[in-house]
Amino acid sequence: MSNEVDIQGYTDPKFEMIKDAFKENFEEFNEVGASFAVFLDNKFVIDIWGGHSNPEKTNLWNKDSIAKVYSTNKVIASICALILVDKGLLDLDAPVARYWPEFAQAGKEKLLVRCLFSHSAGLPGFDEKITVEDLKDWDKIINIIAKQKPWWEPGIKIGYHATTMYYLLGELVRRISGKPINKFFREEIGKPFSIDYHIMLPEKFQTNRADMIPPKVTFSSFVWDETDRNSYLFKVWSNPDLRKVHDNDPIWCEIATRGFGNARSVAKLGSIIANGGFLDGVQILTAGTIAKSMEEQIFDTDLVLGSKNRYGLGWGLKTDYHSLPSPNTAYWGGMGGSSIIMDLDNKMSIAYVMNKMRRQPLDETQKNKYTSDSRGNRLVKTVYELL
Repeated sequence: MSNEVDIQGYTDPKFEMIKDAFKENFEEFNEVGASFAVFLDNKFVIDIWGGHSNPEKTNLWNKDSIAKVYSTNKVIASICALILVDKGLLDLDAPVARYWPEFAQAGKEKLLVRCLFSHSAGLPGFDEKITVEDLKDWDKIINIIAKQKPWWEPGIKIGYHATTMYYLLGELVRRISGKPINKFFREEIGKPFSIDYHIMLPEKFQTNRADMIPPKVTFSSFVWDETDRNSYLFKVWSNPDLRKVHDNDPIWCEIATRGFGNARSVAKLGSIIANGGFLDGVQILTAGTIAKSMEEQIFDTDLVLGSKNRYGLGWGLKTDYHSLPSPNTAYWGGMGGSSIIMDLDNKMSIAYVMNKMRRQPLDETQKNKYTSDSRGNRLVKTVYELL
């Protein structure tokens, strides 16, 4: 079958060449369906999409197609918590237990709120055995975390909180606002600004959900088959066991660790950070809070991922490894390839969302300076060349 792609959407004449880069991803990497967007100086200069929303290539990826973005969702969860920081309702230097008294168990009474944003809380995984079904039970997971002892001294080391970060930040949002984080997002940002992004996915929006296409060897299978059983990586990614739960299982629509959107919605949300806290002329965050979010919290070798990471409050910051052109830039990405870049110097937010997931060789990843995934890297590189 031909992999010729019909690119739809809008491109500012200055960025017309982005379509060539978008097509090259279909030719070189057998992209199935994807969207790419750039929000610059209060407007979209790129908002394109193409391909198909299912592996059989019978359904076109359209303007309203949305896909699961995995850990790109951490950026949106962090923005929700930062809104409370901005309002003076959440103090970064207060102990978590001030807002969540049960959290003080097992030596965590002095653990600071800011550690929850920077993967340095020492709670990257679960000591108690859980299932994917358990992830739906917010109270159960919160109780498990509350009584758990940190795996290292908080604030001293970092280890990617792949799943737990959502519950840690989400519980603070719930304790302070009285709303689950998905409802908080919807009422504070999603609905007022008509942004088609969802933490969890209500049934009425599922008709636009693209099917994820995992690699032949999934990351979960890799963890079980090829990693040291004593490593932090195994401890984090083997519990719960994801091998028998397909990426398209409807259960993920009911779990707050998963966000669903397209490049347009993700880029628009990223513009809150990139554009001085404003969204459609309304101030969501003040400059002071954004400046705090861009301050280095910790820069060290991640005990889970193995890479050297520099974290701000909820996202990665520029390093020699992630050598983005603008110094004042934040980024993150999701398993399989989605990504977001927030360039404060250029007031530019960039997002890439797709449905074909890749597991690429380490040496390929290390060559990419803009995003870990080679497809997003090509697109972002092209944007900066055209800027």
